[in-house]
Amino acid sequence: MSVSEATPTLELARALIARRSVTPEDAGCLELLGERLATLDFRLERIDSGGVCNLWARRGTASPLVCFAGHTDVVPTGPLDRWNSDPFEPTIRDGKLYGRGAADMKTSLAAFVTAIETFVADHSDHAGSIALLLTSDEEGVATDGTVRVVDALEARGECLDYCIVGEPTSVRTLGDMIKNGRRGSLSGTLRVKGKQGHVAYPHLATNPVHAFAPALAELAATHWDDGNEFFPPTTFQVSNIHAGTGANNVIPGECEVLFNFRFASVTTADELKARVLEILDRHGVERELSWHLSGNPYLTGRGALVEALSGAIRDVAGIDTELSTTGGTSDGRFIARICREVVEFGPINATIHQLNECVPVDSVEPLSAIYARTLENLLARKGSI
Repeated sequence: MSVSEATPTLELARALIARRSVTPEDAGCLELLGERLATLDFRLERIDSGGVCNLWARRGTASPLVCFAGHTDVVPTGPLDRWNSDPFEPTIRDGKLYGRGAADMKTSLAAFVTAIETFVADHSDHAGSIALLLTSDEEGVATDGTVRVVDALEARGECLDYCIVGEPTSVRTLGDMIKNGRRGSLSGTLRVKGKQGHVAYPHLATNPVHAFAPALAELAATHWDDGNEFFPPTTFQVSNIHAGTGANNVIPGECEVLFNFRFASVTTADELKARVLEILDRHGVERELSWHLSGNPYLTGRGALVEALSGAIRDVAGIDTELSTTGGTSDGRFIARICREVVEFGPINATIHQLNECVPVDSVEPLSAIYARTLENLLARKGSI
């Protein structure tokens, strides 16, 4: 495809991919997007924090407020010699757009902007307001990105009605899946205390691995909840166990266990913590235990946003979409604090974070059209063009 044949969304996606915004760098992406938004009467506000670039852009002051959210940062490329083309030189080959961030999530960002341009051109007097919440800190530690913008908005009482996060959610074809929620993630670091000694004199030592083993068996076998219509049951998984000095004749003095819960909205983090402590206490496990809550679960049921987006997918792509809460966490977990309906929707996710990341070229403009039609379904005034 030549430049002359390129479409507006494709060209903007290529311009974004060409910026080497490896997390937490933005590399000028927000400036590029902000220039386009400013011409549409968006008020631009930078809420940078800790070296992270964040943009809150809003058009209008009325309700309802529809927000598009996403990130400009990308994961590292991996070995450059294993890419078929430079990951920061967007390349079209065999009907696909290649480059780091093509799927996750610069094509979505481009589609946000061109969809808004299309919608505003057709509905300059639309109801409500449109906003974008963009960050360069999603692929990294995510401590100075979306969460900081949400903190600022919450502090001044600014709430969202609907939010679409542009995560790549489609599986086989554009539009076949919407994420209408995500499980919570609760991690624990457990240090089981023992007494180091010689394996030939176990009566003079306390083996922390042996002390923890019965509790581990119960934790692994415990039924935490039944999930619900949208969430599978909560799961407990050990990710690492470490003990010992490296010698086979030494009883270790400590055992470190890393574990994680992916939990449904029917159970709280505090309830999981309490049940873990009860099991450890019952088995007499002497320990230190610290917790890290990466995010609480959030869930958007079948309502205005799901109906508007599902209808747009049906109109543009001709398919009925599936609602799902599978996968890891996203910035939706922060946005849900100030937004009553949050979903994720974007391009095919088959190559995200991989070498030779790509999206089908023929899905780029339809993605923009779906976002634009969703805005029409939520904000177009009745009887307007």
